[in-house]
Amino acid sequence: MASVGLELERHGSRRQQLVVVGLGILALSLALAELALGPVKMSSAQLWGGLTGSGDFLDINIIWQIRLPRLTLGIAVGMALALAGTALQGMLRNPLADPGLIGITAGASIGAVSAIVLGRLIAPELPVLLQTALLPLAAFVGATLVMACVFTLSRRGGETSVAMLILIGIAINTIAGALIGVLVYVADDQALRDLTFWSMGGLGHAGWPVVIMALGLALAMAPLFWRQARGLDLFQLGERQAFHTGLNVESSKRTLAFAAALSVGAVTAAAGPIGFIGLVAPHLARLLVGHAHRWVLPASALLGVSLVLAADLAVRLAIAPQEPPIGIATSLIGGPFFLWLLTRRLRSSSHA
Repeated sequence: MASVGLELERHGSRRQQLVVVGLGILALSLALAELALGPVKMSSAQLWGGLTGSGDFLDINIIWQIRLPRLTLGIAVGMALALAGTALQGMLRNPLADPGLIGITAGASIGAVSAIVLGRLIAPELPVLLQTALLPLAAFVGATLVMACVFTLSRRGGETSVAMLILIGIAINTIAGALIGVLVYVADDQALRDLTFWSMGGLGHAGWPVVIMALGLALAMAPLFWRQARGLDLFQLGERQAFHTGLNVESSKRTLAFAAALSVGAVTAAAGPIGFIGLVAPHLARLLVGHAHRWVLPASALLGVSLVLAADLAVRLAIAPQEPPIGIATSLIGGPFFLWLLTRRLRSSSHA
């Protein structure tokens, strides 16, 4: 019996490995398409020449100044939002938890908008490099404050109330919209232009310094999520049971909250608010690899990258040469998915 169980476990692991490898190939294919396709289509030879610097000057410029920053930011956004969504859903035992739905993205947005507007009003001569560093810091502070507020207010009897979580998220998103409106009203012309592009949520308006910052922070937070894979599995038993199995519950929650707030803050500062990736990617990952977070986390990260790149390609190619914001595509996908998930959860609750 033990050998049969071991063989089944091995078979399951092989299947999950193949799924993760397949998702990696999908993400890589979309990344190559992101570099090759656009108003100027490139052959494989042009793409190689542009990447290595041995090709035509125009190809090199298109790759390194336009498409590669866009691709790099898309990878950072997809990975960070998917990992944060996976962590929040696992920690809260709530499939509706998402950085955007519960207000964390809104908190990061308030921080980033405050840095853009107030930074120009208070210190207009601040060096560009320092402005680049302050933007994710402000977004992180906003995301952290909102996360602390949401977790505190949604607790009922030691457990997180799903209904309260969603209602508080709606309230915070509404308040954030009002505060951002006030900041837009007092912004100067340059800050207003920056805010207009940023608020739509897109990959095409960030320069290399911001892109490198976002990718660096997203990559730095990924190991923190990975180390909490066992803790996320134990959270499914409930916090008390997880504590009795030896998990330092509060330490795990602090680590996951810190990693989620910093990664979401960094990519929101760089790309603007992009919704629903953190909701959709973890659900698709669990359908493909099961519920063990050592597989869910990498699968979710790769799916998040694939969803962001696919959405960006779709909006760029559908209305070429115009480039609509990627937030439109993610909302069109994520909105109906959220409604379906919510109605399914309500039906299961009523039958219980």
